[in-house]
Amino acid sequence: MRNFILGIVITIVLILAAGFIAVHFGLLPTTADATPPAIESQIASSAMDAAMERHAPHIANPVPVTDENLIAGMKLYSMNCAVCHGTLDYNPSLLAHSMYPPPPQIIIEPLDDPEWHIYYAVRTGVRYTGMPAWNKALADEDIWKVTAFLSRLDNLPPVAQDEWKKTYGVLPKSRDGGEHNHSMHDMHHE
Repeated sequence: MRNFILGIVITIVLILAAGFIAVHFGLLPTTADATPPAIESQIASSAMDAAMERHAPHIANPVPVTDENLIAGMKLYSMNCAVCHGTLDYNPSLLAHSMYPPPPQIIIEPLDDPEWHIYYAVRTGVRYTGMPAWNKALADEDIWKVTAFLSRLDNLPPVAQDEWKKTYGVLPKSRDGGEHNHSMHDMHHE
């Protein structure tokens, strides 16, 4: 039993020493234009989701979801978020492959997180990703407007869809990649 415990201790010491050597001698990559390995992305994503679940308050959006607020959220996204997360004309961001890890292209692949999760990520930022904490630059109400817009990308009302098309030259796409259809949307809300 004593040798077994000694073996565990030596193994832990060797792992820590290898980690120290890798860090101290610059053996770990630091470039921001590399593609993260799948295992690293999976671990980071799981860690972020667990941290959000633990720390983010599960609160409802206090800003009414109106056409006006969704359009304001769309404009705030275009001014502040599109450079990293993709433009509303479905072009990937200019920085999509210049950051490590690459920022999610939210317009091309909409988020499926609850509003409280999106709000917390926008408000407080995400450490080690380049995602800033917007609570120092935007009012809380504006963060909620962006949150409302992002959480409804697949189901925007016709007025917001029209504003999107008028401003960006394309209609928003549904989850299946097709354009939104006003008549189908209107039938579901009558």
